[in-house]
Amino acid sequence: DMAKVATATPAQTSSKAELRRHLLAARRELDAESRALAAITIGLKLQGWCARHRPASLGVYWPIAAEPDLRASFGVLHGQGLQLALPLVTAPDTPLQFARWIPGQAMQRDAFGVQVPLDPELVPLPEVLLIPCVGFNAERFRIGYGGGFYDRTLDCTPRPIALGIAYACLQTEFAPGAHDIALDEILTARQ
Repeated sequence: DMAKVATATPAQTSSKAELRRHLLAARRELDAESRALAAITIGLKLQGWCARHRPASLGVYWPIAAEPDLRASFGVLHGQGLQLALPLVTAPDTPLQFARWIPGQAMQRDAFGVQVPLDPELVPLPEVLLIPCVGFNAERFRIGYGGGFYDRTLDCTPRPIALGIAYACLQTEFAPGAHDIALDEILTARQ
């Protein structure tokens, strides 16, 4: 049961890097069936959110390292006319850029090993960004992979709506850093 995965408490971790390692290990230990069921539930919540809020564009992500795989829902949303875009890292210490993405188009691995469009067509910053979380806290701050790309991307005006995507069992306690930006909402499989 995914709710039973132990997460670290601040007393057990000496740094955010250590907490990140712990959370990534906990995520890898989730069984494939539990991850798949959570992804279906999160995907349905995302579809409902988009039906209510009707964004024109959605920044999605290509799942890596046992992240919730929402590509089936991305296909449904694309079929409903929502413009999708995948993040691109174009330089260190810069905000992400976004490339139009159509499910099924040719892809290639970038320098970080992440799938990106083969011939990326840059688009403006999407209205809503889906941001995968390694972990998160009750105040909607996330722990990511440590590069700061999403925080730099969200540090703009007007700011896109930021929806975290996470496994509920990876909620933990930690103090946000000075540059961390809280997400607007975090979608999990929890009711």
